[in-house]
This record gives sequence, C-alpha cells and structure tokens, in this order.
Amino acid sequence: MQIVVPEFMEEDILRAGLPGCGITYDPGLVERREDLLACLGGADAIIVRNRTRVDAALLEKAPKLRAVGRLGVGLDNIDLQACKARGIAVFPASGANDISVAEYVISSAMVLLRGIHAMPSRLADGDWARAALMNGREISGKRLGLIGFGSIARETAVRALALGMEVSAFDPHLAAEGPHWRLKSGQVQPEALEAVLAGCDVLSLHVPLTAATRHMVDAAALGRMKPDAIVINAARGGVIDEAALAEALRAGRLGGAALDVFETEPPPQADTARFAGLGNVILTPHIAGLSRESNLRVSEVTVRSVRNHLQGEAL
Repeated sequence: MQIVVPEFMEEDILRAGLPGCGITYDPGLVERREDLLACLGGADAIIVRNRTRVDAALLEKAPKLRAVGRLGVGLDNIDLQACKARGIAVFPASGANDISVAEYVISSAMVLLRGIHAMPSRLADGDWARAALMNGREISGKRLGLIGFGSIARETAVRALALGMEVSAFDPHLAAEGPHWRLKSGQVQPEALEAVLAGCDVLSLHVPLTAATRHMVDAAALGRMKPDAIVINAARGGVIDEAALAEALRAGRLGGAALDVFETEPPPQADTARFAGLGNVILTPHIAGLSRESNLRVSEVTVRSVRNHLQGEAL
C-alpha cells in the first residue's frame, strides 16, 4: 500500500503505524502542487493538514485512493462530495487537538484582558509603562460567549467555568434543554446569537466555514458587542469579517482580538497590515491546535484510522 503525506506530522508515528507500506513523506510537497499530483498515481491514502486541497483535480490524479486522513478537524479543504462519490473515506482527527485549542482561547483571553502581551518588548526598549497596565481586567467574573458548542467549545467552557467565568453559547443545532449544557465544572447557558454577542466580555468562535457562517460576525454583529469585549477566532478564517474587525479595533469599539486563522492563508500583507500599530491584537499563524502533545495525538489518531480502513478493505 502506498501512502502520501505532503504536510508535516510525527514521522516516527507515521512509519511505525503503517509498517510495510510505501510512504512518501515530504512536508514541503504541499508547496509543489504539480509534484504532489505526480506522486498520487499509485496512492492508496493521503494524509493532509489544512493546506492541501483535496479537490477534484487531485482525486483525478489518484485513481486508487481509498482514504484521506486529516491531521485536524476542519474539512473545508476536502471535497467531501467528490470523495463520497468515489467511495473514499475521510478521517478527521476528531478530539485530538481540542485541549490545545481550548488552552489557546483561554490564554489569549487572559493576556488580552490584562493587556500584557506587548509588555516584554516595551520594557526591553526602556519603557516602564506601569501606569498603562494598572487597570488590566481579571478573567474571573467575566462572561465567555461561544458561537458553536462542539467538542472544542466544550473544552473551552470547562476551563472558563473553572476560572470563575460565566459561559453562554449559541448553537442552532442543539436543543435548548439537555445534558450537553451541563459540564463537569458548571452550567453553560444556551442563548440566541444576539444575546451572546451583547452579553459577553470574551467572544470565541467555534464553527466551521460554510456559506451560512461566512462573515457571520460582521460589522453589524461587532457593533452589538460591548466596547471593551475581546474577540477570539481559532476556528476558521472567513467566519469573521477581518476588515470590519480591524476597523472596530482601530476606532476603539472593541477591547482586543486574537486571530489564529485568516480568510486567506497565508494572508496577504495587505490583510495583516490592517492590524498594524494596534497594541491589543494577537495574530498567530494557525497554530492554536498545535502543541507537542496534540501533534502526537493527532498523528496517532490519523494513522490508526487510515491503517484500520486500509486493512479492513484488504480483508
């Protein structure tokens, strides 16, 4: 069996988990589309992150493909309908990086509420700036608003409740009554989207990018939020209108923002330049779900799913 892996993963786990397979592991292959397509003629499986487009053009070059492993949970880079039509199984690493993303959200919220993330460089330049940070805010007693209440949002809520936050969430796919709102560290309040936006001190997005969710947090939605609220997007770029967010931050209509995902990745300089000079913004290159621990878990889950599927078909 032939496996192609065009993005980085834990190579030891890959090779140990798929013994006897021919493995093409080249983390730079995602940058060389034509070379990638040329590798797929005999491939039984491909394992990708979020940058490889598993689209009709790729599938056409992979006539033997039987499985797609996704080193993560977002599937917007994979043509699911085309895979289904071909009988190709798709395996996201569901749950494997939930903790990492949840910790990113909480740590970003704490840093932005206190206003301290830019302080090391300011001190290194000789700026004591103590007065500027004397009114930083505690996370305890604040309200976290979640848009979407899947597994990552729930891990985030568990940590927020343990820190003394109140938590509300909007998820149109969940009934307003049920055990899913009761977590080990407390109760989450289901609310309408408008109520979540208006009432939260920290807003965290946890929805996939679809036609319905694209720019669901736009200028109008941002305008309904508290003027000192924090916005965090570690879900998918495009769920929030980045231009509207930058304008609201620059006008002082929001307290801060953390973006780990962008509408275009890597984003053009013109897009990131919108946030230049703002001291209340954290920008990171789609790494919220990446940590030493989650990288191991994601690789293990994905390799196991692909191996089990290929072996099951071979029986």
